[in-house]
Amino acid sequence: MYAIVEIAGQQFKVQKDQYLYAHRIEGEEGADVTFEKVMLIDEEGSVTLGTPLIDGAQVKGKILSHVKGDKIIVFKKKRRKGYKKKNGHRQHFTKIQISDIIK
Repeated sequence: MYAIVEIAGQQFKVQKDQYLYAHRIEGEEGADVTFEKVMLIDEEGSVTLGTPLIDGAQVKGKILSHVKGDKIIVFKKKRRKGYKKKNGHRQHFTKIQISDIIK
């Protein structure tokens, strides 16, 4: 059984007991979260498709930790002008464990 759910503006394919990294979600570590924007549920070949969402469907999960992603280097340069700019960025993520999919 799997579901397509929208978490923090992105769509994820999730299954029970799966770990995923989503953009930073408000909440403390160990807190339970419920995602209600479920677009599709596949239960052993029986597909339920929402228009655009499935009424009453939920995906429950647990916040495990808040982490930072890998560092991304942003480098800008204009040739022959002496202009160079180097910057770095680390995105904030939340590690979530999916505990249940409710149809």
